[in-house]
Amino acid sequence: MQANLRHMLLAVRDLVKRFPGAERPVLDGISLDVEGGEIVALTGESGSGKSTLLHVVAGLEPADIGHVLIDGQDLTEMDDRGRAALRRSDIGIVFQQFNLIPSLSVARNLAFQARLAGRAEEAQLDALALRLGLTDHLAKYPEELSGGQQQRVAIGRAVAGGPRLLMADEPTGNLDEATGDTVMDLLVSLARTEGTALLVATHSQRLAARADRRLHLSRGRLA
Repeated sequence: MQANLRHMLLAVRDLVKRFPGAERPVLDGISLDVEGGEIVALTGESGSGKSTLLHVVAGLEPADIGHVLIDGQDLTEMDDRGRAALRRSDIGIVFQQFNLIPSLSVARNLAFQARLAGRAEEAQLDALALRLGLTDHLAKYPEELSGGQQQRVAIGRAVAGGPRLLMADEPTGNLDEATGDTVMDLLVSLARTEGTALLVATHSQRLAARADRRLHLSRGRLA
């Protein structure tokens, strides 16, 4: 299976995820491909399983059935240590609630993932901060930032380690329209210039319209 899918950066095959007591699987035979540099928007109503799909693809939750391959490596066949290592080196995640570390400055939040991945080079982090418009805020702490600034830090932390796959869960959901557009501009630019595969779960039609493809998740299936 791996040999046939190495040309795809992300390949999901026949993914099934059930929760105890649920009437039907939240993910019911999901398959999708995402190439490097491609932006795919994942839409669907609240509770449709968008966040669950991102968590399973990232190895944060186990699948019941199916495979998730990232650059040919089958995450679903790895143990916890292997999945954690793959997340450190190849996967970036932008959470809806930012999930910044409140006790760390902006500079240290940006460097956090890069250090885990062994790629914390000061010049590159400085260039990233400049690109994100955060140079004047590096000594601040998350509580001192606006929502848009916190989301930019969250994006910077996710990409600082040089991931091949970047996933964003409602990255503009807590932002006003103008700030949301700015955040999406950053995500699109990073995907285009770095060749990163970008999978975005969103309710925003404005955001989804920026993607190369749009997939809709309903009743556990993609359309």
